[in-house]
Amino acid sequence: MSRPSLRLCALAFAMAGAAVSAAELRVLTHSSFDLPKARLAAFEQGAGVKLVLVKGGDAGEMLNKLILTRANPIADVVYGIDNTLAAKAESAGVLAPYQGPALAKKAKHQLGGSLVSVDYGYVTLNYDKAWFEKNALPLPASLADLAKPEYARRLVVQNPATSSPGLAFMLATVTGMGEAKAFDWWAKLRAGGVKVAKGWSEAYYTDFTRAGGDRPLVVSYATSPAAEVFYAKEPPKASPTGNLFLKGGVFRQVEGVALVKGGREVAAARRFVEFMRSPEVQAELQTSMWMYPVVEGSARAPVFAHAVEPAAVAETDGKLVAAKQQGWVRRWTQTMLR
Repeated sequence: MSRPSLRLCALAFAMAGAAVSAAELRVLTHSSFDLPKARLAAFEQGAGVKLVLVKGGDAGEMLNKLILTRANPIADVVYGIDNTLAAKAESAGVLAPYQGPALAKKAKHQLGGSLVSVDYGYVTLNYDKAWFEKNALPLPASLADLAKPEYARRLVVQNPATSSPGLAFMLATVTGMGEAKAFDWWAKLRAGGVKVAKGWSEAYYTDFTRAGGDRPLVVSYATSPAAEVFYAKEPPKASPTGNLFLKGGVFRQVEGVALVKGGREVAAARRFVEFMRSPEVQAELQTSMWMYPVVEGSARAPVFAHAVEPAAVAETDGKLVAAKQQGWVRRWTQTMLR
């Protein structure tokens, strides 16, 4: 072979290599997405792509960005759309249907449509066990109890306009009591002295008594007691916090993954959907994102013995939420802050 031919072959191989290395899978996620770097690297190697994680803020912000860029999609696959946003995502036409092996795995909770469920969790009340024991105050047995001054002035909630758990807790009360009764209840809570924080971090790490605040009741997650044990310097046998599952005060969130309509790397995006339902990811998301694995039979992290699940939860109507959510948030703001 002549030298020019050799040079042309070398150039062709170099260009082919560059094309392969340039293949990028754009994954749009909410800001809480977190998996071990080694697991993401293993996916890249297996799929032959470079992952580009696009953090889109909270789930609502993320979906809005996807909708606004649908003419020129900013991602190939999206993770983090949940049951409060699924109807909005489907009606906006930003998702593409997936058919593949991930759907063969039996899931505890489904989202339907184009979304493949990945994980689920609960927004609920947490309480400081030591505080209640020291002060000999019985735990509230209902939302009606919670609105009484002796409990309301010891509770911190989050603003649903600025906080995902705050929104979920508000939706739980509306689902559980109906709109009129729910906002009457919120008015009583305000009169009783409830504190409103902007977000979860402020409520949990500033106002909650476990962090030195003066509120032994906080809206948080059913996995928070497990996280307290997991991150303790000397893990205790029992969590210092507990879940309080009051009727009408628990919201089940189900998150999913979906192909983005008009995405470039369709084959790799399909592999990412399957990756999110793999046994490895289903195991690791428990202590990286503090959610429960949706695939039945998934191994549970030992620390999840402290993440008790509620026996029953009122189901939220996603289409109703899509239609009414903004109005409910405005009404909540009027009731609680003005």
